[in-house]
Amino acid sequence: MNITLLVQFLALLEEMKTREEILPEFERLLDRCGFDFYGVVRQPKPNENPLRLLLAGRWPDGWPQIYIRKKYVVIDPTIRYLGHAQRGFRWRDTLAAFRSDPHRKRMESMMVEARNHGLFDGYIFPVHGRRGLMGNLTVGGRVVDLSPVELSLFDAIAKRLFWKLLEFTDPEIMAELVSRVEVQMTRREMEALNYLADGMTSNDIGKVLDISSHTVDWYMNGIQEKLKAKNRHHVVAIAFRLGLIS
Repeated sequence: MNITLLVQFLALLEEMKTREEILPEFERLLDRCGFDFYGVVRQPKPNENPLRLLLAGRWPDGWPQIYIRKKYVVIDPTIRYLGHAQRGFRWRDTLAAFRSDPHRKRMESMMVEARNHGLFDGYIFPVHGRRGLMGNLTVGGRVVDLSPVELSLFDAIAKRLFWKLLEFTDPEIMAELVSRVEVQMTRREMEALNYLADGMTSNDIGKVLDISSHTVDWYMNGIQEKLKAKNRHHVVAIAFRLGLIS
């Protein structure tokens, strides 16, 4: 039955034009699937208040305040696991990936406290964009067993829901994230960029390309200007996000 509901909601999501249309229908879907709580969140940076990045959500009373006060976002195993995930996964499965982590006990304490607030289990679905991990949809509360097909459908819903809510909530950020970036690189610049990503210095790159280190610096300055990067580390980070290097 859930498969039919999820497919129907995906089709309905394409037709809905406002946040006020989408959220009541989405919450009704979650209720019928057995989930009590949810959050649609843009990817937070370390020490950033995740609630400021909340596009939509429904949480147990007091839990968001505890989560922020105790800085759980830094050690939350579901959030940390997101960086390695390409598809949705179950909350309770993430602890196994951090058996030897120095924050393991704190992770377990967080999970216990979450259960005390009615968050017994759940799922989290990453949303990726051209610049990497952009955010996620998390659903939970009571223990619900999703089939592989249901997981795949929730993955599809997470992506479409995230981008629609972002567009309604902050169209300027949406435009910035999805705008097409045209970067015209010469063959020599691309060679230098790839060697830079391998950790080479200007001297190293110059020896490989049989040019002077000053010429390499000239290319690097041009690359930095084209990518509007602050330094060489920033150049590599932006190049990865844009898919110029891999």
